[in-house]
Amino acid sequence: MAKKPAPPASAAVNEAPSSGNAPIVSSAHLVSPRSAEMSEFEFGLIVAGNAFHRWITHCMSAAGLKDLTPLDVLVLHHVTHRARNKRLADICFIMNVEDTHLINYALKKLQNLGVVASSKSGKDVTYASTETGRGFVARYREIRESCLINALNADDGLNRDIGELARLLRLLSGIYDQAARSAASL
Repeated sequence: MAKKPAPPASAAVNEAPSSGNAPIVSSAHLVSPRSAEMSEFEFGLIVAGNAFHRWITHCMSAAGLKDLTPLDVLVLHHVTHRARNKRLADICFIMNVEDTHLINYALKKLQNLGVVASSKSGKDVTYASTETGRGFVARYREIRESCLINALNADDGLNRDIGELARLLRLLSGIYDQAARSAASL
């Protein structure tokens, strides 16, 4: 009978760092003594990401478009952005989605709902929101202002902090992308 391979030996696999305040993390075995804060950030990102996805689907449902996935909602918003037609490749690039099939599926779903339309521009197919789609997006914005922005009640200091956090998230997304490329080459 073959033996199962032993897990990698590590004294800290299930232990939190030895500092006085243990970080709030989802995976203590990943906490690095060089940056416990990164594990805390990742846990915050997981929780915030799930809350954000729940928020945008409920907000869009309240606006009248039910049963959309978070990606469907984000694609509709991006296609509506600046009232310019978008190519599939551009949508994937801006949203940092590697799998074009995911975006293509969302676009087809949105087209079937009548909120996005496609058109040919030379060899390219482009997408834009329809008048109906723009109506749902406008209603979404009203609900967002009422439920989210009013609840946030941000002053100049908080808005400055949110802007700094957005800058840091963009920076970290680049680091995660580079780390993904490094891991893919192993």
